[in-house]
Amino acid sequence: MRKRARLTRWVLLIALLMPVVASAQVSTETIDGKLDQILKEFNALQHRLDVVEKGIDDLMWQERLGDIAIVDKVFMYGPPLARESNPTAQGAGNPVKLWSYVFIPSDFDPSEKYPLIVFPHGGVHASFTTYYTHIVRELVTQGYVIVAVEYRGSTGYGGSMYRKIDYGGLEVEDTDFSRQFMLDNYSFINKNRVGIIGWSHGGLITLMNIFDHPDHYQAAFAGVPVSDVIARMGYKNQAYRDLYEADYHIGKSADEDVKEYRRRSPVWNVHKMKDTPLLIHTNTNDEDVNVLEVEHLIRALKAEGKKFEYKVFDEMPGGHSFDRMDTKAAREIRLDIYKFLARHLNPANPFKSLSDLNQAAYQAN
Repeated sequence: MRKRARLTRWVLLIALLMPVVASAQVSTETIDGKLDQILKEFNALQHRLDVVEKGIDDLMWQERLGDIAIVDKVFMYGPPLARESNPTAQGAGNPVKLWSYVFIPSDFDPSEKYPLIVFPHGGVHASFTTYYTHIVRELVTQGYVIVAVEYRGSTGYGGSMYRKIDYGGLEVEDTDFSRQFMLDNYSFINKNRVGIIGWSHGGLITLMNIFDHPDHYQAAFAGVPVSDVIARMGYKNQAYRDLYEADYHIGKSADEDVKEYRRRSPVWNVHKMKDTPLLIHTNTNDEDVNVLEVEHLIRALKAEGKKFEYKVFDEMPGGHSFDRMDTKAAREIRLDIYKFLARHLNPANPFKSLSDLNQAAYQAN
């Protein structure tokens, strides 16, 4: 998909540049200027399309979950920007404004106390989309309230939000701010029954939250988590590394600032883990997060004497998405995840068998 997008981009650029190149006596400076202008216009269009796509997806959340859940989207904030271009400008130092999805069982009783799941999405520049519908449905059916923050750098909110990204940094704090928002504004949340789950980059955010805020979470699941950003830079290509080296991002390559990449990598922060119950899953044929990252994490946790649970799946169909699919095998794996969470968070209607999970899926059809 990424290769196709790059190909489309270059085809478009070539088509737009052809009239310029065809004209006589065109200077290199003219072509470079025209190219920069086209790139800016292309990126602006991409962000506008992301906003439209996000609006459609918001409607789809209501359509697909409205039968079992109260679906809301709340406006909140996280910490100020990691980097201020002008620290003395009007508004400098203000908190970053964010949106979060909130899902509440439609039959909830406000006099009762409910467990909360904090659910950061995956992806470098992505968002919480209806890709997760089935998982949210399965959690809500069990009696969980869910908050899913659109942390800084998420797509669907324009170029300004996109460039606020602080990978492995303040996006972790945005996620924890969403937990606190729920405790402050929803009296039926039990502050002692809060879990956090995430896959891929959401797994990184999950791990960093329980390392940095160990007293805030009573259970955590990290699926195929990005674990070692330094190693990741080594086995990915330059186009991927360019994402991190952008001036609004980390701004340097790993070899130029290895300390900064370590600071943003769970594997180099395992010493901060306390006693939060943790389950980790990975897959040997993951095409995105190479299993070597998670194996490094597992070894580091063991070396620090940390108590946790994990499972390395061997060549499971689905690769990176192996346990998020609708197959029987994926549902069986999610059932194990839900049983782990239920041991520590005690939802009202925990799944006890695969038939319980299947019934929640069938009700959606």
